[in-house]
Amino acid sequence: MQNKLQELTDKLYNEGLAKGKQEGEEILAKAKVQAEEIVAKAQAEAAQIVAAAQKQAEELKTKVASDVKMAANQSLAATKKDIETLVVGKMADEPVKKALASADFVKELIKAVAEKFTTEGPVDLAVILPESLKGELEPFVTGELAKILGAEVKADFSKKVSGGFQIGPKNGGYFVSFTEETFNELICEYLRPATKKILFG
Repeated sequence: MQNKLQELTDKLYNEGLAKGKQEGEEILAKAKVQAEEIVAKAQAEAAQIVAAAQKQAEELKTKVASDVKMAANQSLAATKKDIETLVVGKMADEPVKKALASADFVKELIKAVAEKFTTEGPVDLAVILPESLKGELEPFVTGELAKILGAEVKADFSKKVSGGFQIGPKNGGYFVSFTEETFNELICEYLRPATKKILFG
């Protein structure tokens, strides 16, 4: 009886142990599969993150390169324009200033322009002249020029006009400008293309 009980106990123990061992192996196998799945999923996600980061880095690199190139081109164009403006300005400023400071030259200009206003008959004119040439130009404009045109010519002198003049019909409400600034602009427009070609090819 004792042996039978021992056999039964051993049998139950061995069966339980075998069953527990089998269940343990199944659990272990299942856990291993799950672990492999988790690792594979993590590796796939990591690869996606790396790929996305590389793509963003490439896009950023391309954008930065494009921005740097554009900034360099704009800077170069601005520098060329500044050099061109400086050279053209130096070529035009002094001769224009000198010519428009000459009372004789300004008289000839005023006369030529004023005559164009009177091609269809006498027109009373108003002229704005530099304050610095008042002594030399006032008698000419109000006397000699008025006599040549056969019309009244009103002369105003302004410190705002550094050289040249502005002229227009006395009651016309508009003036044509032949000031130092407008001459410079006009001359610079003609000099600019040639200067650009000489400086930059």
